[in-house]
Amino acid sequence: MLKISFHKPIVALHIFSVMAFLISCGNNKQKQNIQGQQQGPPIVKAYVIKKETALFYDQYPGTVSALNQVDLRAQVTGYITGIYFKDGERVKKGQLLYSIDQQQYKAAYDQAIANQNAAEANKNKAQQDADRYKELDKQEAIAKQILDHAVNDLQSAKMQVDASKAFVKTAENNLKYSVIEAPFDGTIGISQVKIGTLVTPGQTLLNSISSDDPLGVDFAADEKDIPRFIKLQQNQKPEIKKEDVADSTFRIQLPGKINYPSNGQIYTIDRAVDPQTGTIRVRIQFPNPDNLLKAGMSCIAKVLNGNAEQLLVPSKAVTEQLSEFSVYVIKNNKAEQRNIILGQQINDKVVVKKGLNAGDTIVMEGIQKVKNNMLVKVARDSVKEDILAKNKKSDQHAAP
Repeated sequence: MLKISFHKPIVALHIFSVMAFLISCGNNKQKQNIQGQQQGPPIVKAYVIKKETALFYDQYPGTVSALNQVDLRAQVTGYITGIYFKDGERVKKGQLLYSIDQQQYKAAYDQAIANQNAAEANKNKAQQDADRYKELDKQEAIAKQILDHAVNDLQSAKMQVDASKAFVKTAENNLKYSVIEAPFDGTIGISQVKIGTLVTPGQTLLNSISSDDPLGVDFAADEKDIPRFIKLQQNQKPEIKKEDVADSTFRIQLPGKINYPSNGQIYTIDRAVDPQTGTIRVRIQFPNPDNLLKAGMSCIAKVLNGNAEQLLVPSKAVTEQLSEFSVYVIKNNKAEQRNIILGQQINDKVVVKKGLNAGDTIVMEGIQKVKNNMLVKVARDSVKEDILAKNKKSDQHAAP
C-alpha cells in the first residue's frame, strides 16, 4: 500500500503522472493490436497474366548514314583558282567543283608531248636504219658490227618512246587532277578552302560529298535476333512502293517524334558480331526524294515484330526503382516482388520479355500498401472465379 506524505506533494504528483502514462500506453497498444487484427491483410486488385495478340514495333536508336560518302582532297600542289558550286547544294556526277592553278601542269604536259614526238621520230629513224642494214647484210655488203649497232639503237629508241609515254601519262594525270569533279550524284558540304588557298596533295581537305537518295539508317541489333533479320531480308519485296507505307516492316521516327512518311528495306547486315556488346549492325535503306533525311541525324528505327502472341501486363502494375522494373506476384496469398524485363509499351499495357509466365497472378491496384512477402487479400471483383477458388483452397490449406 502506497503511503503519501503531505510534506512531499511534488513526489506524489510525479508518481501519479508516471502511473497514468503507463496505463495510457498499455491501452493504446491494446487498441492498435485490436485494430490490426480487425484490418487483416491489405485488399488488392489482381490481374492474371496471359498471352494476347499484339502487333507492335521494336525500337532501336539509329543514325542516318550515307550509302556512299567521300572526302575530296587535292592530288596536286597549287593554288585554288575556282570554286563552281554553292555550299550544301546537290551536285551531279562529273560536275566541276574546284580548279587548281594549271599553268605548270599544262606546260609539263606540253613538254611531255613534245618529248614523246621526238622519241617517236628517233625510233622511226632507227627503224629505217635497221631495216636498211638488214638488207645490206643479206647481200654481205656491210660489216656485221654496223648491223648490230643499228639493232641496238632501235631497241634504245623504242624504250625512249615508252619512257616518254609514261611521262606524258603522268603529266596528263597531274593536269587532270588540277580539276576536281563530283564522283557521283549527291550533296556537297561546306567548302573547307577558298579561292587562293594553297593546297597540298593528300593532306588538304577540300570538301565532303555524300549520296542523299537513298540513305541508310544504322542500328545495333542483339545477336539472338540475327536469324530474324536474315529472314526479313530474304522475304522483303524487290522494290519499295509508296502504297505499302502503312504496312511497312521498317519505319523510322525523326527527332521531335516525327514519323518519316516512307518505308524502308534491309540494305545489309554487317559481317560480324561485336564481341564487346554482343550486337550486330543492321543498315536499312530509305528513299529520300525530299531531302528530309541528313547524314548523321539521330532517329528511332522501328521494326515490326512478327510475333503476334505476347505476355502483356498493365503499366500501372509495374514499379521502377534504380532503372529496374518489378511486379508483385501473388502466390499462396503472399505478394512476392519479382524483377522483370519490359518490351514495347502498347496503350495502357506493356510487353514483358522476361520474368513472368502465362497464368501468373500479379497485383494490379493497391501496390502502395504491399511489401515483399506480405499476406494480401484479392478483391473478389478483380479476378476470375478460378483464381478465387485457388485462393480459397490456399486459405483452407493454411488454416490451423
